[in-house]
Amino acid sequence: MERTAAAAGSSLFFALAPGVVAGVIPWSITGWSGEPDWFGWRVIGAVVTVCAAAVLIHAFARFVREGIGTPAPVAPTQHLVVGGLYRWVRNPMYIAVVSAVLGQAGLFGARSLLVYAGGLMVLFFSFVRLYEEPTLRNQFGAEYEAYRRAVPGWFPRARPARVPPATS
Repeated sequence: MERTAAAAGSSLFFALAPGVVAGVIPWSITGWSGEPDWFGWRVIGAVVTVCAAAVLIHAFARFVREGIGTPAPVAPTQHLVVGGLYRWVRNPMYIAVVSAVLGQAGLFGARSLLVYAGGLMVLFFSFVRLYEEPTLRNQFGAEYEAYRRAVPGWFPRARPARVPPATS
């Protein structure tokens, strides 16, 4: 896959996956209206949502530049993505999507989005354990195992990992 095709595929997947999960669905739940009990929640929620969007954009760009592919299972990367934010945590996209929903919960004072975010976390954790990790292990073998040992899945490291050199 060329980088141009990877960029186009990643853009489409960005709109379809996180765009729907962290945008359309929270909007349908809240109508993007509501008032938090405390104004500070609105500010915190806005900051968290913007930061989560920045993490998502960075992660998707990393898949194009470094992986030469997309995050979509139907068009996977040619190379294991281990740079950028992936040196701190293996699953920044999932964390960012849940964070965006939590940010919107604060922004709109919508407790229903807290429940939705919890459900997403269970879904993402299950998907990673049951599909993504075995698939990456099969595709990248020892390179993925070394990366998995060096970088935690869900709680970021305090310092970036020294990721082993690529072997695939």
